[in-house]
Amino acid sequence: MNSEYVVRQLNKQASAEYAEKMQGYFKTGQGQYGHGDVFWGLRMPVLRDAVKQFHTLALEHTLTLLVSKVHELRLFALLLLVKQYQTGPPASKRRIFDSYLAHTTYINNWDLVDCSAHLIVGPQLQSQARDTLYQLARSSLLWERRIAIMATLHFIRAKDYQDTLQLGAVLLNDPHDLIHKAVGWMLREVGNRNKPIEEAFLKTHYKVMPRTMLRYAIEKFPENERQAYLKGRM
Repeated sequence: MNSEYVVRQLNKQASAEYAEKMQGYFKTGQGQYGHGDVFWGLRMPVLRDAVKQFHTLALEHTLTLLVSKVHELRLFALLLLVKQYQTGPPASKRRIFDSYLAHTTYINNWDLVDCSAHLIVGPQLQSQARDTLYQLARSSLLWERRIAIMATLHFIRAKDYQDTLQLGAVLLNDPHDLIHKAVGWMLREVGNRNKPIEEAFLKTHYKVMPRTMLRYAIEKFPENERQAYLKGRM
């Protein structure tokens, strides 16, 4: 079993109609963040079934898929890496983590980041120094910055909020709304578990936060609190 065989099997389930929809949804037009990306129209259940079928695919073949021009093949490769990371021994986990960071150029859309960063990068750094996250957060590559903040979802679920808050401050003036959304989302996840900690961050920064970031962060607040934040009256 190799990458060519996997490609042939997945291509049998491609849908041109669904691919056209996905190209619009993932902003593949001129000047948009997904410009030039290619879709086959493979639905997520198909990819998840393929992960079960090809879960023993060698890392070298998985990485071949990760550098594919086809979006769903990259997505499949990441789902497979997550599965293999979760079930592999420590040495295998380290290889997958290192390979992931070596291929961030190809983890180049929000769904690719969001299905993988908190399941590979976060767990690997759970008991290690987390300098890597701050290096990623200061990257010129949009997707590395999103990987940095999304990886902290793993820590949030363990009630460890420090890196989310510190990275949120680093990314406060990021120019891209996909980072605004991700930071706001992670702040909301903090607040879902410990609202006073989120509020302490917000009261320091909410007047200078991008509007989208703030809206995402306070989405579940009572309406009177939301309006107070939005109108700068907290």
